[in-house]
Amino acid sequence: MRKVEAPTLEEAYQKASQMLECSISELQSEVVQHPSKGILGFLKKNAIIVATCKKSVPNKSESVVQKEESLYVQSPEESVASEIIATVKEEQVIQSEVLETILEKDAIVDRFFEVDHDNEAADVEALEEETIVYDELALMIEDQLKELLSHSCFDIDVVEVDVRDNTALIFIDGDDAALLIGKEGYRYNALSYMLFNWLHAKYELFIKLEIAEFLTTQQEMIRNYIKPVIENVEKQGKGKTRFLDGILVQIALEQLRERFPDKYVAVKTGREGKKFVVINEFNNNNKTNA
Repeated sequence: MRKVEAPTLEEAYQKASQMLECSISELQSEVVQHPSKGILGFLKKNAIIVATCKKSVPNKSESVVQKEESLYVQSPEESVASEIIATVKEEQVIQSEVLETILEKDAIVDRFFEVDHDNEAADVEALEEETIVYDELALMIEDQLKELLSHSCFDIDVVEVDVRDNTALIFIDGDDAALLIGKEGYRYNALSYMLFNWLHAKYELFIKLEIAEFLTTQQEMIRNYIKPVIENVEKQGKGKTRFLDGILVQIALEQLRERFPDKYVAVKTGREGKKFVVINEFNNNNKTNA
């Protein structure tokens, strides 16, 4: 029985077959740990298997004895005695193999649970390492964002970044926060678009940008606006919003998907490029008219 570790399961099986000197098809194995690519290159895990070879190699000494015994001519009495002895030996061999198989399976099960126990501690350690990685990433993004805003003409004195669940939570505030938002949120939309393209391309992160209380205010406004839309969907089974600008369409999409998890909720674009949200049954998801 061998414990084998490799970057992938395929490599682990090949390595085990070389160590046990048998083909992969003759391996009897248990997967102890599946491989994992990790997050942002960290916390990578190798594949771990416990393998044995099904092929049983005959005992050399027994083969020689059998060959020597075949040279002798036995009497009827000796033949009967030999058959009885052979039968007893065969039963002993079978019992030994069964006992060995049971012990082997018990050992594999014991090892499995031992590794599983270790994995539980490893998962806690991985979670702690992931938190450390996210915290370091948040501080790095925060410093870079402060440097970027220091070159603008806006008086911004609060920049905070927190990274959780592959999302950068960004909070910006200051005396010129309203100016940074702009009329109808056009500067907010531009900054949000710029930050998303930067962080998603470089760190594969999504973003949630809050300037002063702009996002919170917009979420509350959309929550009040979609109440009639929700009522209509509950009665008719489908519905749609009016045309929405910038971040509003994304907020409406999130809130409606949360309210109707079993329906088709998507953003559609009108002829003039304006966007709106439709709610339909999944089998009608090709229809844009609700």
